[in-house]
Amino acid sequence: MISMNLKQLRKKHQYTQEEVAEKINVSRQAVAKWEKGESIPDMASCMALAKLYDVTLDDLVNHQDEVGLGIAPKGKHLFGVAIVGERGQIVIPKKARDLFKIEVGDSLIILGDEDRGLAIVPESYTQKFFKEALRINEEDKE
Repeated sequence: MISMNLKQLRKKHQYTQEEVAEKINVSRQAVAKWEKGESIPDMASCMALAKLYDVTLDDLVNHQDEVGLGIAPKGKHLFGVAIVGERGQIVIPKKARDLFKIEVGDSLIILGDEDRGLAIVPESYTQKFFKEALRINEEDKE
C-alpha cells in the first residue's frame, strides 16, 4: 500500500527519487526501497513525505486507490457515488455528513455552474460567509 502511494505521489509531483531523497534528507536508495516495498519509511520520514506531497499521514500510509484518482490533497475528499432517485433525491455518504456536521433537517444550498457542475453547501456556512462579507463591506465604508 504505502509503496504504491509513494511511487504514485512522486510521479504525480514529477520528482525523481533523487529529488525526493534530497527534499526529505534520506538516500535515493532508501526511497527506491520504499517504492519497491523492500522496506518502509520511519515515522519522521513519513511525516516529511506527507508534508512534501501535501497529503495526510493516514492517506500516505493507508490509501487504497480503487477508483484510480490517486491520493487527494489535504482537505479534499472523494466520498463515493450518490445515486439520484426518481424524485431527484440523493443520499449524502455518512463520512461526508459527519465531516461537515450535516444532520437530519439541515438546509443545504445547491449551487450550479454549467461548466463545472454542482456544489452542495450547508446553509449555515453561507450565513457565516455573508455575515463576514457584510462586516468587511461596512468596515471598508468607514
